[in-house]
Amino acid sequence: MGGSGEQPGPQPPQSGDHRIGDGDFVVLKREDVFKAVQVQRRKKVTFEKQWFYLDNVIGHSYGTTFEVTSGGSLQPTKKKEEPTSETKEAGTDNRNIVDDGKSQKLTQDDIKALKDKGIKGEEIVQQLIENSTTFRDKTEFAQDKYIKKKKKKYEAIVTVVKPTTRILSIMYYAREPGKINHMRYDTLAQMLTLGNIRAGNKMIVMETCAGLVLGAMMERMGGFGSIIQLYPGGGPVRAATTCFGFPKSFLSGLYEFPLNKVDSLLKGTFSAEMLSSELKDSASVEDSNGTPEEKRTPGQENEDSVAEAPESTPPKEQETMEIVSQDPEYKDPKERGSKKDYIQEKQRRQEEQRRRQLEAAALLSERNADGLIVASRFHPTPLLLSLLDFVAPSRPFVVYCQYKEPLLECYTKLRERGGVINLRLSETWLRNYQVLPDRSHPKLLMSGGGGYLLSGFTVTMDNLKADPGLKSNSSTLELRKTEEPAAKKRKCPESDS
Repeated sequence: MGGSGEQPGPQPPQSGDHRIGDGDFVVLKREDVFKAVQVQRRKKVTFEKQWFYLDNVIGHSYGTTFEVTSGGSLQPTKKKEEPTSETKEAGTDNRNIVDDGKSQKLTQDDIKALKDKGIKGEEIVQQLIENSTTFRDKTEFAQDKYIKKKKKKYEAIVTVVKPTTRILSIMYYAREPGKINHMRYDTLAQMLTLGNIRAGNKMIVMETCAGLVLGAMMERMGGFGSIIQLYPGGGPVRAATTCFGFPKSFLSGLYEFPLNKVDSLLKGTFSAEMLSSELKDSASVEDSNGTPEEKRTPGQENEDSVAEAPESTPPKEQETMEIVSQDPEYKDPKERGSKKDYIQEKQRRQEEQRRRQLEAAALLSERNADGLIVASRFHPTPLLLSLLDFVAPSRPFVVYCQYKEPLLECYTKLRERGGVINLRLSETWLRNYQVLPDRSHPKLLMSGGGGYLLSGFTVTMDNLKADPGLKSNSSTLELRKTEEPAAKKRKCPESDS
């Protein structure tokens, strides 16, 4: 199977990939709260109303839990054994416990004094338990709930995990659902399954979910195959894709193509001069504005608004995630040197962008894509009807929309158009369960909806268009319908005897 002309694929992960390195993208986890950051030395990170530095996490394995100490330093914690139920002194029920606010002997000033002395959160929790007059009268379950609540408040524990599709989708859905069109993580998993995303595929994706769907596809394909991303506006938004921290080998198979050039590509009027003129126009606009920075779309500006601001005025969205510049080669104006060097660098990037878009146009012109994924804030009908022409027969397509009505219209249009089979409009139902000893049950709060999916398979339309007897068959059917009542009338009369 493997010939000498095959290009070498991405290298398998090395043994050191499970350890955190300087410049890696990680996800901070505390309870059910996540935040994506990039590991940089001497960079202050704010997470859950606490600030610290990530210098000490370098060299440790993913999944390590750290404790925030004085001065913002992180120290790895050792796993401690939980006391067994036999050593606990608990009551039989909580009927005699009155929540009057007088059961705790320690005041807020006492707790603050303990913090100022540098006492760890674990010792503070222990003192709260010892100074509580009602703790021993509570049931075992109530005691566990009390300890968990106090640990969350006073213990500064942070776990550093590796970014994955599941973690990032949960993070976005919990904090910034509008940026991913309210797509729930189980809906994203259904999209990857129904779209048959796998290594070696040639996929087309049109999404406005901050690059989360694109990153999920790249992770599933593992750097093998090609992905053509269609984007509206001046450029693609890949804030969530950056958080995955993919190696450069993964980006070699990623192409981008402007959505406003799809019609010309379908009509055969697309040319390289169209891209050149567009890039020149964008460059002239930048020069007239006098801003040496790269052109950004409104979507990119919104994504960068959640980046960490100066410590003097931290915004609320700073708690969500930190998005670094999408271009690793970006430098400040002072570091760029002379204006001539900057102009040459900008021209080089424009030429590279133009070359990649021409390669994407060539891949689209082959019209043999292995699948199509659409998850955007635009109406899905015109997008899907145009992009299906680039997909080979007997290939899957999946369309996501937050609402059901646009997909119903798209379903009707596809049935009228033909060329698709196995159309299916679905919605996944998700409910979380609490799994604990003697108290496993569904959680009271659950998601109201995670969006809708329209999926199906493409088939060739040549036979349908070339079938001359299609109209004659339909006319014969209509003739039979008109003759049917007459036949029934002839059978109605009966002879009287």
